[in-house]
Amino acid sequence: MRLVDTVQRMQETGTEYNTRILAPHTIAETGLSRHLLESLALKMVYLEGELSLFNLADRMHLNFRVVDKLFRTLRAEQLCEVTGMDGPVHRFTTTSQGKARATEFLAQSQYCGPAPVSLKDYVERVEAQSLRTAQVRPADLEKAFERLVLDDETLAQLGTAAVSGRSIFLYGPSGTGKTAIAETLPRAYHDAVWIPHAIEVDTQIISVYDSGVHALADDAPADGDDPDGAFDRRWVRCKRPRVVVGGELTIDMLELQVDRFSAHYSAPAQMKANNGVLVIDDFGRQRLRPEELLNRWIIPLDRRIDYLSLPGGRKFQVPFDLFVVFATNLDPNSLADAAFLRRIQTKIKIDYVTREQFHEIFRRVCRNSELEYDADVVEQLMEDLGRMNEPLRPCYPGDIVQHILWAARYQSVRPELNRDTVVAACRNYLLGSAEQADFPRLERHSLLAS
Repeated sequence: MRLVDTVQRMQETGTEYNTRILAPHTIAETGLSRHLLESLALKMVYLEGELSLFNLADRMHLNFRVVDKLFRTLRAEQLCEVTGMDGPVHRFTTTSQGKARATEFLAQSQYCGPAPVSLKDYVERVEAQSLRTAQVRPADLEKAFERLVLDDETLAQLGTAAVSGRSIFLYGPSGTGKTAIAETLPRAYHDAVWIPHAIEVDTQIISVYDSGVHALADDAPADGDDPDGAFDRRWVRCKRPRVVVGGELTIDMLELQVDRFSAHYSAPAQMKANNGVLVIDDFGRQRLRPEELLNRWIIPLDRRIDYLSLPGGRKFQVPFDLFVVFATNLDPNSLADAAFLRRIQTKIKIDYVTREQFHEIFRRVCRNSELEYDADVVEQLMEDLGRMNEPLRPCYPGDIVQHILWAARYQSVRPELNRDTVVAACRNYLLGSAEQADFPRLERHSLLAS
């Protein structure tokens, strides 16, 4: 039995099948206007010079039947002409009239990617795969954070926040792992979602899928996996998105992005993160003032809807279905007022680690770096840090070991964790404050591991 028959049977019996979306077989079923599809097809043929119907269907990510109907219309209007055959189907190119029309379309928008989906279909799909319906259990959190050393209380707080699908503040001193935790959170979600290549709003095409942001799901269809064109390839099967922005964030990045030369729109960061996680790292240190961001998102965070504007001021509504993580080493009370903080349901302080945790982090770093772990050396380091009034930051093991590896590579020797290499690393890493630890002055030869 073909996969398409299996899907149809599952649908008839009410069985859920979320691995594929059936392709539209008519222009009406695409949810798009005939004019938009014809203009997109004509631009593609004009830019390529010549295409077959199979080529055009593949580039538009549409069913062959739909593309054949578009071709017949373009041919009847003398916008394209047949140049030959490619097996059983026509090859064709644009006529002089078609070239002129394609140039007009390109002046309006140079988008020539897969056909978009309608705004209505996009909204329905985002709501159907909402983050609020995702299942997250303790085992999922433990597996997601197995590479980090976290206490049970923090894991429980993170799990509760993940289930809520709302926003959280991760705050605390620098070097305590807030960014690592924030970027790891999406791994707690083990399901997949559908992301459209693009959506259409009032004849404007907005790109959504971004290969630099959206990672393909393990069960994503492979090329050539659908020879009958039974499934809608305008959608991409992805893991729940993870979008990270930092100090480069500006207020303009929260609106539609447009290239003034191509008149091509792309979705803002929060829209690309829909059904997933958006991490705002180093919150409070962006180029925009914190209150600008908070004022822009106070309604989306509360009502889970966002409003974007098209040229001319026309606004349209999209879901704001994402888990926003604000990570900062500043005091949240200094960044936001009570009204905004109330909308961020969870606030988790990520603090310094205990001596036992520091040992465990160092042990894991050494294992990953193929160094032999020495507990006595680490104990001595913690004593040194104590004399410097330096807390046990979880970033220290990785940073110090990295310095040891760099020094060994420079000297062309085998790296080793010992008192001499740790002291040398600390002198480079901890600046002048290392003098407070009364580190011994080491001769050049003693900085090298044997």
